[in-house]
Amino acid sequence: MYLPAFPAIARDFHSAGAPQLSLAAYFFGLAVGQMTQGPLSDRLGRRGPLLVGLMIYTVASLGCAVCWSVSSFVLFRFLAAAGCSAGVVIPRAMVRDLADGPAAAKLFSKLMLVMGVAPIAAPMLGALSMSVGNWRLIFGLAAIYGVLAVVLIWYFLPDTLPPERRTRLGPGAVVVRYVAIFRERSFITHAMILMFTSAGLFAFLSGSPQIFVGLYGWSAAEYAALFGVTAIAYIGYNQLNPILVTRYGITPVISVAGNILLGSSLLLVALAWHPLGPFAVLAALMIGEAGFGLVMPCSMVGALSHHQAHAGSASALMGTLQYSGGALSCLAMGAWAENSATPMAVAMLVCASLAVLAASLRPRLTLVAAET
Repeated sequence: MYLPAFPAIARDFHSAGAPQLSLAAYFFGLAVGQMTQGPLSDRLGRRGPLLVGLMIYTVASLGCAVCWSVSSFVLFRFLAAAGCSAGVVIPRAMVRDLADGPAAAKLFSKLMLVMGVAPIAAPMLGALSMSVGNWRLIFGLAAIYGVLAVVLIWYFLPDTLPPERRTRLGPGAVVVRYVAIFRERSFITHAMILMFTSAGLFAFLSGSPQIFVGLYGWSAAEYAALFGVTAIAYIGYNQLNPILVTRYGITPVISVAGNILLGSSLLLVALAWHPLGPFAVLAALMIGEAGFGLVMPCSMVGALSHHQAHAGSASALMGTLQYSGGALSCLAMGAWAENSATPMAVAMLVCASLAVLAASLRPRLTLVAAET
C-alpha cells in the first residue's frame, strides 16, 4: 500500500534509501516473527496467536503514522511485521490442517486468490491516500484494517487445530524440531525454491517504484494501476495452478514455471541494457508473473508435504526463509540504487537462477491427482 509513497517518504526523511530500508525491516520482522508464531500456533491453537499478532500489527501501524525519524519508522515497520507474521504463517498451517497434496494446492491457490486482492487494491488505495493526504494517512488506514481483521477473526474464524492435536514443546524441543525440519530434503529444497522465487518478487516490489515513478516519471496513480495489472496476472496464473497440478503433478509445474521465470529475468536484463521503454519492461514482468504465480504455491505444498504433525513450525521456518530472502533482496536493491532498471533485473535474474538450481536438487513428489 505504501509503495506509491516511496518517493515522498524519501523526500520527507531526506534519505533516498529510507523506503527500501523500511521494507527490508518489514521483511526481517516477518522472518523473525514467524519463528515464534509457528510453534505458538502448534501449542496454543491457530486462532489465539492470530488475534494477538494482528493487535500488535495494529498498534505498530499507528506508530508508523506518527513516527518522527527514519529509525523510528524502521522500528515500527519491524514491529508491525513481527505482529502480522501471524497472518502469514497461521493461515498456511490452517490449510495444512485441512488438506494435503493437490487438494492442499487448490486451497493454497484459493488462499492466494484472496491475498491477491491486496496487491491490486492496496497500491490504488495508497495512491488515493496520497492524493487527499500524505503517506502517514496510509498507515492510519492500515491500523483501521487491523482492527477490522481482529473483529472478523473473533466472530467468524474457527480454530482448525483441536486441543488433542496440539503439541506441548519447550524451547529446546522447538529448536530440535526446527533442526529436524530443516534437514529434511524435501522441505529444504522446496523452501529454497520459495525463498529465491520470493526474493525475485521482492526485488520487483522494491525496485519498480524507482523505475516507473523515478525513471519514467509515472504518477503514483499510474504506478498503482501498473501494479494492479501485474497482480491480476499473478492471480490468473495462480488460479491456473490447480488445473496444471491436477493434470501434470507438482514437480513438472515447478520445473517449467521456474524456467519461465528465468527466461523473463534474462529478458529484463536485456531491456535494462538496451532500453525499449516502460511497456517493454512491463511485458517482461507480466511473463515473470507466471513463474511467481505457479512456483510459489507448489513449493509451499512440497515443503509442507511431510510435516502434517507440526505444520505450524514447518510453515514458520518456511516463511522465515522466504522473508529473509526478501529482506536481503531489498537491502541489495537499496545499496545498489540507481536511475535504471539494471539493479532490479540483475537481482531477479540471480534469484531465478538460484530457484532453478534448488529445483534441480529436490526429490520428486508423488502428490498426483490419482492419490486424492
